[in-house]
Amino acid sequence: MSMLRRVTAFRNYSSASISPNWLRKIGEREVVGHGVNGQPSYQDRIDFPLPAIRFKPNTPDIKILREKEKGDWKQLSLAEKKALYRASFGQTLAEVSAPTGEWKSVVGWGLVFISLGLWLQMYIKLFVYDERDLPKSFSLESRQAQLRRMLAFRIAPVTGLSSKWDYEKDEWKK
Repeated sequence: MSMLRRVTAFRNYSSASISPNWLRKIGEREVVGHGVNGQPSYQDRIDFPLPAIRFKPNTPDIKILREKEKGDWKQLSLAEKKALYRASFGQTLAEVSAPTGEWKSVVGWGLVFISLGLWLQMYIKLFVYDERDLPKSFSLESRQAQLRRMLAFRIAPVTGLSSKWDYEKDEWKK
């Protein structure tokens, strides 16, 4: 009978239907709203601060506090108000939005992977590639000849390489 009450209670708050599979997952927790996309789930989120189900299941202590809650709130002590809040929510919004320090591990692992990549590059350069096996275009003479050809063809004359070359004096501009 309690399962039927929970389904009926959920349908009073939402147009979505709840499957028995969800009932098994949420256990004895009370369905109090529509939830994200109509799903009865609990998440502490800043953008959706009111979850569909309560954080903790209804215990006898919580049931007594819920009955007191229906009366005057001035009769409740601060500890009782906090207990009611913690029964409905796992964290306060301040706790949810507090920095976790996770960025430190992300930066640390990023630096580890960058250093591994640099070590791999150094290993390959020292032990895998041999300078004798490189193409002729990698030699200093070939690169200087390529620079001369680019200057002769006046490549990028406005802001590029040719704009920095003095063709009359045959040297770089000062």
